[in-house]
Amino acid sequence: MTTSEALDTARGDSPLGTLTVIAWTIGPAGDVPATPFLMVYSLGDGRDGPEAGAAALRATLEDMDLPIGAAVVDLAEDRRAGVHLLVEARRAVLTLPFMSAQCPVPAEWEAAAHESGKVCLILPVTPWPLARPGEPVTEARLKVFVTDDEVVRNAAHLMVPVSRIRG
Repeated sequence: MTTSEALDTARGDSPLGTLTVIAWTIGPAGDVPATPFLMVYSLGDGRDGPEAGAAALRATLEDMDLPIGAAVVDLAEDRRAGVHLLVEARRAVLTLPFMSAQCPVPAEWEAAAHESGKVCLILPVTPWPLARPGEPVTEARLKVFVTDDEVVRNAAHLMVPVSRIRG
């Protein structure tokens, strides 16, 4: 089970509405280490409704030159998107051109992010109003959303390099 965190946005003024971030891992399994995931999604509660919010998010991602529903973009090789991720002290600090967020992460998520050096970031255009910030999300409920064909076809999928504080 994991919990989502709301981002600090002016949702009443924004067509995107409340943006929410959630972190989870898959694995480890056999010789394959755990894979850390982050997802930023909208609740669909923007000023003009869920359809307008989805269209605005799609346009935002396209303005970043991110393909929707296509192959995974590895940002270690292609930095055009302006996406940055800092992982330290059980926090993921994600910066995108249109928002910044801090998300608490479990120790195993942080360890997986540092071990792999990258995190899978999913940016679905499809709103997910059932996953309210601060409320637990079961593994089954998360799996249903992230594997839904419409959600997969309408999301940007990125591999984001992990940065750390240098000391």
